[in-house]
Amino acid sequence: MARKRRSTTEINTVENASVPKRRYTGSQRTPFEEMVVFNSKKCLTWFNKYTNNHSSDTLGPEGMELFCFDIEVDPEDVVMLYLAWKMNAKSMGYFTSAEWLKGFTELQCDSVKKLQSKLDSLRLCFNDPLTFKSIYRYAYDFARDKDQRSMDVETAKLMLNLLLGKQWTLYPLFAKFIDQSKYRVINKDQWCNILEFSRSINTDLTNYDIDGACKLY
Repeated sequence: MARKRRSTTEINTVENASVPKRRYTGSQRTPFEEMVVFNSKKCLTWFNKYTNNHSSDTLGPEGMELFCFDIEVDPEDVVMLYLAWKMNAKSMGYFTSAEWLKGFTELQCDSVKKLQSKLDSLRLCFNDPLTFKSIYRYAYDFARDKDQRSMDVETAKLMLNLLLGKQWTLYPLFAKFIDQSKYRVINKDQWCNILEFSRSINTDLTNYDIDGACKLY
């Protein structure tokens, strides 16, 4: 007697029954999810790599240098100022663990690889006028000596070169003007006026009013 031929449906049913099904619980993630989902614990472990003592709450200059090396960014790259702004860091050259977690939670970065993948887009943020203005104003309090109400001229020149040096045609002349002036500090009003001056005054200075709103000194 000829054997009855099994239907395709029956074969598939038997084969599927023999293959154990992989189950995921709510706490498990796929490799792809592990790659893209932000993990605050992983982020703090990343932070601790750059502290001398893993119980330390502050990442200092040496750790900052190592951090920049890992992400392949020059410490004077403007993107570092963007990161500090995102963290609302209080002191130049230092990040606290709370600042680090705040900034990288917003950026959804918990590893070198994730941050590196976003660096180019972060640099583009400086092209947005409102974002740039916010970072520019933040930079004053971030960079000034906390024991002083005003910023010393040398620090101001470094920060202005970082922020305006490549986009303001008149910056070289302005830097020379600062060097030749008698002032040794720049207050916050002057700092803000410099930005408005760079945005509103023609390169030939034809629309500059010495007594106008953009008066620098």
